[in-house]
Amino acid sequence: MRCFDFTALGTSPLLLTLLLAAGSTHAQLSSPLPAGSAKPAAGKAAPGGLELPAGQGAGVHGANSPFAPLAPRSDVVPWSVLTDVKTKNEKNRILPVFSESQLGMNGKTQRIQGFMMPLEPGKKQRHFLLSSVPLTCSFCLPGGPESMVEVKTKTPVEYSMEVVVVEGRLQVLHDDPYGLYYRINDAMPVK
Repeated sequence: MRCFDFTALGTSPLLLTLLLAAGSTHAQLSSPLPAGSAKPAAGKAAPGGLELPAGQGAGVHGANSPFAPLAPRSDVVPWSVLTDVKTKNEKNRILPVFSESQLGMNGKTQRIQGFMMPLEPGKKQRHFLLSSVPLTCSFCLPGGPESMVEVKTKTPVEYSMEVVVVEGRLQVLHDDPYGLYYRINDAMPVK
């Protein structure tokens, strides 16, 4: 049996683990290559006989979801701002190309709302991901790395399947080893 190297497609192992953990067998990732680049079209076989994912940006909150979608809030950064990221292929790596507004948020205190995905065991979390869609919903398709924010908190936050809002110092990540685009450090929960 031959194994396929997903990193050759520019897909990070962390992102693949998250998709598998979410039970999303039909999930689609954001396309890591810019339009017009030389790659098989979505639904076409890639090397190793696997199908390439098609882009979804912020992810899709399904109409049959038992979870309410994120309510608009004027005090948080909208996911539409975070997910409006272009990419470039550089030395066999897929790297984000951020807009001026995204770069302007780097190092500043920001609020983000989303659905929690724990990265540690236990009821209280200090390190987790916030996603634009609930990863526990079988009707919702997760997006790509632009639809997740890594969160590292000052104090533990209790795990919840409800919407979580955090405030902290946002980092815009140009070449993260896990393929993530954003991180919030020193985060605190906000009501």
